Amino acid sequence: MRIGKDFYQKDVLEIAPLLLGKFLVRRFEDGRLEKRKITEVEAYGGQEDLASHARFGKTLRNKVMWERGGLVYVYFVYGMYWMFNITTGKRGKPQAVLVRSVEGVEGPGRLGKWLALDKSFYGEDLTKSNRIWLEDGELENFKIKKLERVGVAYSGSWAKKKWRFILEK
Repeated sequence: MRIGKDFYQKDVLEIAPLLLGKFLVRRFEDGRLEKRKITEVEAYGGQEDLASHARFGKTLRNKVMWERGGLVYVYFVYGMYWMFNITTGKRGKPQAVLVRSVEGVEGPGRLGKWLALDKSFYGEDLTKSNRIWLEDGELENFKIKKLERVGVAYSGSWAKKKWRFILEK
């Protein structure tokens, strides 16, 4: 069952670990439908979070982060990868979760390639989209490992926050 709008309206640190075990579903242009379990995510908590794209205020790149939760935030890095993020929380409080891995696809760059992301996904509503959405996962016993975020050493003490969540069976 597709995850509804209310789920995404909570704080990023509440939602990020709840995304583990949910299914990321993608309908490709050729009609193929793929569904993979989310296994790793990373939380970014607003303007005060110096690792977040929101740290410099609202820009053309990050303006979707100021919208309500449940929207897609994609951005291009290293001239080759689209990163897949999900906005969270209420309008006006910029938060997002970077989905780093799903079953069978490890790493956010590889995930963006597998999803065949491009700029057209920017701002897409996960609760209404016909090409990308999240569904509830099966209830199962698993542990969540908390680690420091990756690639954000520039953010000082914010880099030490254990806001990366990994699904462990």
